[in-house]
Amino acid sequence: MTREKLIGCRDCGLVQRLPEMPENGAAVCARCRSVLYRRKRHGVDAALALTVAGLILYVIANSFPFLVLEMQGQMTQVTLHGAAMALYGQGMPSIGSLVFITSVLAPGLLLLLLLVVLTPLRLGVAPWFAPDLARLLPRMTPWVMIEVFALSILVALVKLSSMATVILGVSLWAIFGLMFVLSAILSHLDLHAVWERIAPASSHDDRPDRGRWAAVCRTCGWLDAPPSMPVPLQQCGRCGAHPQKRKPESLQRTWALVVAAIICYLPANLMPIMISGYGGKFRSDTIMEGVIYMLLYDNWVLAVVIFVASVLVPLTKITILLYLLISVRMRSRWRPRDRTRLYRITEVIGKWSMVDIYVVTIMAALVNLGNFGFVRAGLGAIFFGAVVVLTMIAAMSFDPRLIWDAAERNHGATA
Repeated sequence: MTREKLIGCRDCGLVQRLPEMPENGAAVCARCRSVLYRRKRHGVDAALALTVAGLILYVIANSFPFLVLEMQGQMTQVTLHGAAMALYGQGMPSIGSLVFITSVLAPGLLLLLLLVVLTPLRLGVAPWFAPDLARLLPRMTPWVMIEVFALSILVALVKLSSMATVILGVSLWAIFGLMFVLSAILSHLDLHAVWERIAPASSHDDRPDRGRWAAVCRTCGWLDAPPSMPVPLQQCGRCGAHPQKRKPESLQRTWALVVAAIICYLPANLMPIMISGYGGKFRSDTIMEGVIYMLLYDNWVLAVVIFVASVLVPLTKITILLYLLISVRMRSRWRPRDRTRLYRITEVIGKWSMVDIYVVTIMAALVNLGNFGFVRAGLGAIFFGAVVVLTMIAAMSFDPRLIWDAAERNHGATA
């Protein structure tokens, strides 16, 4: 049996021993209950095979239309990248760029990075560029929103079916397949195993004071200084990132981003997010007006989806971040484990607010028939997109290890 190694928790910073793990086993932090490491059977091999399948599906998804609309004898179609380009033509480059990055660029780059990193590792080679590219994987993952886009297609499909004839395109199935493949990749990808193949971590000493001065690299989990150096290094010895005891200026940056999100949240809900015209009738809908409209026409499922994604999720995320910021500022010792769980919720739910933006994008790209019918993105979409981006970056800027500082000052009080 190999000697136990020390590993640092990315959420609370606790340094603890990582024993030899069985296949498909998981190590959980003894303090905050975060998952420290999951050992996947054939993790790298399975992730590489899924990556190749994902690239094939990605090419198909971007090569053919996923929806075709027939209205008044005219037909329009939309591709994955064409949906974002339609917003550029309507004078909405900011929203168009956000849609393009999250639905086209980020998924494609993630698949390419995985292919370039995993292929040589599978062959037993760790190229010089592997640490730099592997370091980008966890940073890019939050911006891959193909599963949110797939849900938005279903919502738009229900809306469009009441206006005209909708034909399912070839790439629709590729998009849904890509959604499942990307989910499987993230499930099977063992980043710990990836980093062990790039640069194996040596066994550390067992001195009890090790955790007091070691800074945990949040990228690869490496403890930054060898046992003989009680001074944190400026650069991680394995991945090249800059390990910090705490994220620099975490509270100030998170406060600024949350306040900016709150400012944008008001016009996002007061200004129209979608402007449409059909049969000589024109209407502009805010988010809540769209929810009410769906309820009036008995589309309560869509109403619930839009309300949860566009109203409840952003408001919940802002509320949680405000609570965490205030509790850290007041040096609260109350239930740090539960507050850490709240932080993890903000990381999970943030991207789902993009549903309404994607729905407007798809409809704007398809319903563009001049006097017969049109859909345009309203100014509210710009502010709502800003809320989504600001809250996601705010969650990334917040350092959950700050939650545990007061507990440590209280002689290691636990949740």
